[in-house]
Amino acid sequence: MKLITAFLKDKGREISLYAGTVGIFVVVAFLYNIRIDELRYALLLVAVWLLLYEATEFCRFRKKHLILESLRKVPQECADNLPQYRNLLEADYQEIITMLSEKLAEIKSEDQIARQDLADYYGMWAHQIKTPIAAMHILLQGMEAEYPELTKIKEIKMELFKMEQYVEMVLTYLRMEDMSSDLQIEQVPLDKILKQSVRKYSQMFILQKIRLEYQPTGQNVLTDEKWLGFVIEQILSNALKYIRSAGVIRIYKEEKDNRMLLIIEDNGIGIQAEDLPRVFEKGFTGYNGRADKKSTGIGLYLCKKIMKRLGHGIWIESDIGHGTCVYVDLSRKDWDPE
Repeated sequence: MKLITAFLKDKGREISLYAGTVGIFVVVAFLYNIRIDELRYALLLVAVWLLLYEATEFCRFRKKHLILESLRKVPQECADNLPQYRNLLEADYQEIITMLSEKLAEIKSEDQIARQDLADYYGMWAHQIKTPIAAMHILLQGMEAEYPELTKIKEIKMELFKMEQYVEMVLTYLRMEDMSSDLQIEQVPLDKILKQSVRKYSQMFILQKIRLEYQPTGQNVLTDEKWLGFVIEQILSNALKYIRSAGVIRIYKEEKDNRMLLIIEDNGIGIQAEDLPRVFEKGFTGYNGRADKKSTGIGLYLCKKIMKRLGHGIWIESDIGHGTCVYVDLSRKDWDPE
């Protein structure tokens, strides 16, 4: 019905012209006293011819509409598969579309090259910066052995550890573009991933005097060990960043509505209620990030994207002044390779 309405609207002027022509024909026939039966026969022939003509035109209109509708789903192939033009105006429109399509392809190509150059540069920088970081670790270890009374060395090591984490975040951000080729989905012991992540941040737990309450899950999950490990590390990093000294971080599992949830809970400063809906947005730092002046707004954004591609879920609940709970839904088995 929608197609017929569009066709009639498109042919409105032609139909008015036909009606006017037939009207003139009838008036002239009446003035010249042409017999009614002859006039009726002539009008019938004209009506049949117009009906056949418009039926043919409708078929062409429908065919063209279907072709254009299919091209809308694959716009990159638009210029090469346009329907055959029937007049000069349609030819002009198609020429303009082809020119715009070629220009768009050229812009996309230039953008892709620029993005690849930028990714190559930052990839090279991230790998090169690891060398002086490793050298500083060695120097600090030597200083710690030679001057054990220097209490600030541990704090310097923690700041160096944070620097390593930021470099790792850069590399993860760059790898996100081609994450599908790096995925290895398999059954993995969840406790293995959790223990590796906790071990990585153990010095920060000790330095900040944060107590860890860890309940083994005894659970195997269908996931990618490396990427899920990065997500858990980011959650722990955020918890440690915004928790008070001598606070508590709890890690445990919970089964709810046939879902297996991993929960990482802290009793830190919490997140403002108005910030909660946006914490996974790229670059969003919120009230805490602005107050801390060190937040990048990238960590949770990466977590959300990674979890989506792994087929898992993640969300946050928080009470300002009382702490934050991060829920990681590991029960889903579908994953998004794109």
